[in-house]
Amino acid sequence: MQHDVASSTRTASPTLGRAIAAWADWYVRMGVLDSVVEAGTDLFAAEAPPAPRTPPAPRAPPAAPIIRRSASRVGDRAIHARALAASCGSLAELEAALQRFDGCALKETATRLCFGDGNPRAGLMLIGEAPGAEEDRQGKPFVGPSGQLLDRMLSAIGLDRRSVWITNIIFWRPPGNRTPTTAEVAVCQPFLERQIELLAPRQILFLGGSAAHALLDVADGVTRLRGRSFTYRPAGGAAPIPAAVTFHPAYLLRQPLQKRLVWRDLLTLRQQMEQLPARP
Repeated sequence: MQHDVASSTRTASPTLGRAIAAWADWYVRMGVLDSVVEAGTDLFAAEAPPAPRTPPAPRAPPAAPIIRRSASRVGDRAIHARALAASCGSLAELEAALQRFDGCALKETATRLCFGDGNPRAGLMLIGEAPGAEEDRQGKPFVGPSGQLLDRMLSAIGLDRRSVWITNIIFWRPPGNRTPTTAEVAVCQPFLERQIELLAPRQILFLGGSAAHALLDVADGVTRLRGRSFTYRPAGGAAPIPAAVTFHPAYLLRQPLQKRLVWRDLLTLRQQMEQLPARP
């Protein structure tokens, strides 16, 4: 009997081994990799306590103080610009003050100051956005391609540079002709406002939306602004000045079909100027 049992076990061993191997291989293919371990595992032992949670890293302080300091610096430069501009009693003094003024970073990248061009005694003042490449080289506003178009626009209603004064809300060229920032406009605006006070024009024409936004306190785009009548009120308490808005000549170079609208604006402007009382 004993012999029969031992013999049976020896006979079954190869078959049993293959069965165990097949069973283990199936477990591996099913993703069960820890079914057989070297040492036993007490599945009824108490679970190990969870590892302590790592406290979250402290948050970085908010960036608001940096923004406030930056805004404060812009405000300080604007205050200094206003005081400096108010101390000027003539256009020559105002231009000299701008030459000395270091509160606008555009001065570091520009070649020349573009203060203004035309007749200071003119009744019509044209205000654009900022100098371009050719303006930066010559130091005069509107002397490049858009300026040449502006000359033709003025000629169409019987005007030229001897009968107008031309300037911009920014007196130095922004790099790459980009749009001026709010800070750049803020530090240049006091000089522009003082320029208007000294010139006392009878009429102002804003070329483009940026110039109108700066001085008329409006937010609409130029398409909605053109064709309407506005009033610019000088900060010094001088008499209000009639104002109008039209497309910038640079825009017309890209969108020539809009010239017909500007032609209407210019005819209206000319008619309004003829109705104004004679300048003393």
